[in-house]
Amino acid sequence: MNIYQPLYQQLEAMGLVLWSQQLQQTLPEKMALASHGKMPGWLRALHALPQLRPSHIELKEKVEIGRAEDLGAVKLERFTDQLKAFHPWRKGPYSLFGVEIDTEWRSDWKWDRLLPYIQPLTGRKVLDIGCGNGYHGWRMRGEGANLVLGIDPTLVSVMQYQVMQRYAGDDHHYVLPLGIEDIPADLACFDSVFSMGVLYHRRSPLDHLLELRGCLRSGGELILETLIVEGDEGTVLMPEGRYAKMRNIWFLPSIPTLALWLHRCGFKDVVCVDTNRTRIEEQRQTDWMSYESLTDYLDPGDHTKTIEGYPAPLRAIFIATKP
Repeated sequence: MNIYQPLYQQLEAMGLVLWSQQLQQTLPEKMALASHGKMPGWLRALHALPQLRPSHIELKEKVEIGRAEDLGAVKLERFTDQLKAFHPWRKGPYSLFGVEIDTEWRSDWKWDRLLPYIQPLTGRKVLDIGCGNGYHGWRMRGEGANLVLGIDPTLVSVMQYQVMQRYAGDDHHYVLPLGIEDIPADLACFDSVFSMGVLYHRRSPLDHLLELRGCLRSGGELILETLIVEGDEGTVLMPEGRYAKMRNIWFLPSIPTLALWLHRCGFKDVVCVDTNRTRIEEQRQTDWMSYESLTDYLDPGDHTKTIEGYPAPLRAIFIATKP
């Protein structure tokens, strides 16, 4: 069965019949073999994974699916090699049948920073923009979210989600190969909307904030995490070229500036609940992500600066409410 079929039915039950119909048309196109040169290999690797039944699933304190003893006759080393076919693994960590997937990001640290400040997720419908492979979505399910819909256009991330879904079998958590531009305007149906690590990639950050507002129901909560710079209201860094070797970085506002943007876009109860200077222990190269990482993006002689001379990555978490 198409793993997204239960989602279509849930969207229709929410009154989103048209969107359900659109997704049934567009998702097969997004996942088509021709859409990415590596897709045939990923599909072969996905289908070659062993049929295993986890004796244990933990999503609240960590993401752990199955134990090593559940592998039976399957060799741990062989299973590990099969999972590495979906390199690079950026968000995690995961424990899958005794294989510890040590991802580039310690995404659990970010989760621990924001969790004390957000509304309880029990029974809520959640949209996670730029979700990567869905790591935080699993943690949201662990907190009792009724439906988690993650979107990310990066196909390897979607395939990593499908690896986890193969064994978790959770019909209340989905990762779709979509960008925010693929979401219908003014859905006004989600209780919580997460946008983490996305705002600075948008040419028009105010339009992004308005898109996020349109996804929320009245009284819904926005959880926004993004790069910022120190400064007063009106301070914004727009890199001349790359920032930390990234090409598509547009605007890094100060905390007062981003608070103003949120107010101007119609949010209330705007609060910055956390700031964090990204450390090399939180974002680093591993066996599961062997490309360049944070140490390569910073000035080797001064880790308070990027390799281009800009302030090193400083991240903030904002909470806001749609009236």
